[in-house]
Formats: sequence, C-alpha cells, structure tokens
Amino acid sequence: MQLSLERVTKRVGAQTWLYEQSIAPESGAVTVLLGATQAGKTSLMRLMAGLDAPTTGQVFVNGQDVTGVPVRERNVAMVYQQFINYPSLTVAQNIASPLKLRGEPRVHERVVELADKLHISAFLERYPAELSGGQQQRVALARALAKNAPLMLLDEPLVNLDYKLREELREELSQLFAAGDSTVIYATTEPGEALLLGGYTAVLDAGELLQYGPTAEVFHAPRSLRVARAFSDPPMNLLEGRSSAGGVQLAGGVMLPLSLPGGLEGSVTVGLRASALALRGGDGHVSLPARVELAEISGSDTYVHLQCAAGELVAQLTGVHRFELGESVQLSFGLDSVYVFDGAGQLVLAPHRRKGG
Repeated sequence: MQLSLERVTKRVGAQTWLYEQSIAPESGAVTVLLGATQAGKTSLMRLMAGLDAPTTGQVFVNGQDVTGVPVRERNVAMVYQQFINYPSLTVAQNIASPLKLRGEPRVHERVVELADKLHISAFLERYPAELSGGQQQRVALARALAKNAPLMLLDEPLVNLDYKLREELREELSQLFAAGDSTVIYATTEPGEALLLGGYTAVLDAGELLQYGPTAEVFHAPRSLRVARAFSDPPMNLLEGRSSAGGVQLAGGVMLPLSLPGGLEGSVTVGLRASALALRGGDGHVSLPARVELAEISGSDTYVHLQCAAGELVAQLTGVHRFELGESVQLSFGLDSVYVFDGAGQLVLAPHRRKGG
C-alpha cells in the first residue's frame, strides 16, 4: 500500500492538534512516529486509518483520494495502548478470527506460530478476562499481525508491558515486520525503540512534523534543536557558545577548533550526546573539567550528571562506575562527535559518519 497525506491539518474547536504537514510513508516498510505525549502521533494515525477526517488536506491510498472514507471501508489493522479483544472468544479464537475471515487454509498452524513468537502459547485456551494486561496486549498484537493488512497501525503497543518483555518483543516485532508486506506505522515516545525498529522515522512535536527520513539519517543529522531533543535518550547535552574564525568558544574559555560552513559567526549551541563523553580521551580530544552532581547505574551503563563551566552535562559510561558526590573529573570528547546549531536552532554541523556507521 502507498499511503500519502498531503497538507493535512486537524483542528478541534479553537485547538490545533496537527499543523499543516505532508508525509508519504515508505510502502512495505516501518515508519516510526516519534514524539512526546501530545506530539500529535495518535491524531496523525487516526487520519491515516480513517477514524477521523482532516480539517484540511487530503489522504491518498495507492493514488486514490480516500479523505473521509471511514475505517470500516479500509483494510487496516490497529493496536492501541488500550488493548481490545473479543471477551467471549478464547485467545486462540481471537487470533484466528481474521485468518478465518480471509479463508486462510493453515489457521491452526498460523495461530500457534504467532502465539509462540509473542509468548502466549500457554494461554491459547483462556479467555481475555483470565489474562493480565500485558498478556491481553500480546493477544491484540497477534490478532493484528494475523490480519496481514496492507496498513498496520500500532500506537505505543508495548507501553503496558514489563521492561524485559518489551525488550524481547521489540526484537521479535522488527523481524515480523521485515518478513511481512505491510506498511507499518508505529508510534512511540522512546528514541531507543525507533532506533531498534529501523526503517524510517517521523519526528513530531506539539502537532508539527519536524523531520522525516531514514531512521539512522534523522538520528545522526537532526535538522534542528527540536529534533535533537526529541531523538535523544538521555537528552542531548546542549551548551551555549560563540562562533568565530578560530572555532567555537564555550563558556569557561574552552575553544573547539571547528570550521563551520559559510563562516558562521555569533551565538551557537553545541550538542554532545551523552555516549560521546568519556573520562579520558586520546589524541585530538577536548578536555573539560567537571564536578560530579549525581551518578546512577542503569543496567550495564552508568549515567553521570556533571557541572562544568560551560553548563550541565550527562555522560553515559559503559560499565559500572562509582563516584563521590562533588568529585572532580576530567571529561573528554572528540571533535568528530560535536553538533553545532545556529542561533535559530538549525543544524549547521553534524558528526562525520564513516561508511557502515
């Protein structure tokens, strides 16, 4: 299916839920809608599905204008945060229902296959009311996958599951999506989920579509500060600086010998991802004296909150590290990891990416 939304908006009363935007998700691929709560992800999905009509603009499917055509007249599979299952049917019957509707010859085999992938094989004879919330959500996912619709919409489908299961299912879903022919639209608030699913990412914020493109491209070259903030977890470190012919000077006097396109001079913002900061660097690294404000261990990483003359920073260090509060450390980073945004918040310099990076 080739889905295309052209100059769509959505207003409800005096409120604008979606500002004018156009997007044509790649056919047969995964497009992630990434943004915080109330960024406009669900509103955009509802236009794609036909649950709502745009206030202005048009929706096309395979070149045909379907603006205003209701969802019941479209072949769409949907999964929401709030799972929806048939309460009077067993888990197996729930999953089998779309297979039977389209005359699938291998109903039982396909039900077992999907149940196994989504870790619900033990519950096939139970009814939804006998399951936990997470188990019911997996049933809803299995039924949506069984439908094999040309357009599949998933609105934060893993948000109600525990952390370990979310991690497992992200891997499974990326493989299931890759093996299918559906155009998948997947909404999430988590940058890590967008990176894992790959494909394409559309970054939304406060009803605006800020950037759309291949996920790795959007991540490595965020068009603006707003995109960088949305597509970074932990948040990108942002430091004020001034650009001149000699480079970019941070508060506190540290000079970054960078050559900016067009000879940009004046106020700029320097961006550093938390993973780009280290406690010791090699040749060509910039050193920043800093003081430890807080250190927290999460999984196999340590997140260190620091204060330096240039501002507040968070460093993501691989492994378990222990620090004393107020301890003085020397941070370092390579110039090849620096982002620079101009006074209007637009990207002017991004880290160089090697092939395969």
